[in-house]
Amino acid sequence: MGHGGNVIDELVTDHREVEEIFGKIEALPPGDKNRKIYADQATMELVRHSVAEEAYLYPAVREHVEGGEALADKELEDHAKAEQIMKDLESCEPDDARFDTLMNSLMSEIRMHVEDEEQNLFPRLRAACSEDALNQLGDKVRQAKKTAPTRPHPAAPDKPPANKMLAPGAGLVDRLRDALTGRGKTD
Repeated sequence: MGHGGNVIDELVTDHREVEEIFGKIEALPPGDKNRKIYADQATMELVRHSVAEEAYLYPAVREHVEGGEALADKELEDHAKAEQIMKDLESCEPDDARFDTLMNSLMSEIRMHVEDEEQNLFPRLRAACSEDALNQLGDKVRQAKKTAPTRPHPAAPDKPPANKMLAPGAGLVDRLRDALTGRGKTD
């Protein structure tokens, strides 16, 4: 993650990367140990992406888009559902009976969320903001993803300013845990 360009291009690229990981999961047979590795990779990408959206995208939507309060609140609800699924998935091994159910639920939730953002939220934001404002938002989102957590924290705040203050510390702890355990790494 961290591709350059305006906020919409950045986030759409993230969406495509996560969909690619989902495709890898779907291509493997149930119980394959690599499904867990890819599930962890998807979670890491999704959590960073979500934290950055919550810190910068949704406040911009609230400020600039007509009806932005309701739109941002709906997106936060989607994030909360997905984050809880990711938290539940975190403790499942690929041969656990719940793994496939949770993974299918996560993929469905994320795909609906992506479609809604790309078909509804992003066009409205593009119409409401200058290209310079979208580029600045892209820079902020890229910076936020660098320090964001990589594990789901459903109880963490999802609105500024608390989320902006707490995310970097949680992100540091998550990245240390990931490094120590090899989470998300293929052999």
